[in-house]
Amino acid sequence: MVFASPLVTQCRIVVLLVLCLRGAPSPAPSAGCPERCVCDEQLVVQCSGQRLSSFPTNLPLVTRQLILSNNHIDELPALQLNYLSDLVYLDCSNNSIRDISESTFGNLRKLVYLDLSYNMFLKIEDQAFGPLSSLVMLRLTDNPLLSEIHPTAFAENVALQVLDLSRNNLTTLNVTSLITLPALRSLGFSGNPWNCVCEIEDLCLWMQIDTFRFQDEGQTVCEGPPGLQDLRLAELGLHLRMQCHPSFGHQDYLFFAAIGFVIFAAGTVLAWLTGVVMVLFERYVKREDGQLDLEKEGVKEEGGR
Repeated sequence: MVFASPLVTQCRIVVLLVLCLRGAPSPAPSAGCPERCVCDEQLVVQCSGQRLSSFPTNLPLVTRQLILSNNHIDELPALQLNYLSDLVYLDCSNNSIRDISESTFGNLRKLVYLDLSYNMFLKIEDQAFGPLSSLVMLRLTDNPLLSEIHPTAFAENVALQVLDLSRNNLTTLNVTSLITLPALRSLGFSGNPWNCVCEIEDLCLWMQIDTFRFQDEGQTVCEGPPGLQDLRLAELGLHLRMQCHPSFGHQDYLFFAAIGFVIFAAGTVLAWLTGVVMVLFERYVKREDGQLDLEKEGVKEEGGR
């Protein structure tokens, strides 16, 4: 029996979802279609390879699939894009897009598939994909300038199952929010120039523990520092754990010994002072008791006379 890879399985899920949505009853498309694009009765707008330099206008508001791949678009205008509230499939691959923010996809809550591969992103901002609550597959590969992804960029994507960040320019990645995503099944991190230092300790440990989640795990290797080149991230988890959290050295033990001695000496002095005070107090009490007895005897003698 031959089992499909996790990525193939997730792709099939996305395709089935899109096909179901395409087959569902929907209102008739609005009149008009962008120039150089093809619009059909299935609510698909096909604008691929039309040398578009900007986002198309006059899009039917009921569009379900929008294919903008292989153009020269450098911006996704939030105002126009968010009118397409029924959009479930968006392919913007192989363009010149440099920036997205939380507002870019603010009203695309039905979007299931998003492809932003082969663009010119420099970094991904905080909560950039936050509004995409239904997103299942995100392809963000082959962006040669992409070197920074905010730790919470994917924090709200609880439906996300497939995330591909392969062949970018990432040297480090904070995976704290990714680890907590409940539906995440398949990840791609290969082809990045990973710098295997303490900053990616969590990523390496995660790959070591959940190796089956990662596409091309064998090709996800370090580019630096010297001595770790070409080593798999998945085999460095424990190495980085020990390196980044070393045991105490001789100086540390001397420091703790000195602190212990100071505490012991202070305790000894305090105990001695307490003892002295108690002795003096006891003598004072005895002296007071002796004077009181003398006074009582004097009173008795006077009474006997």
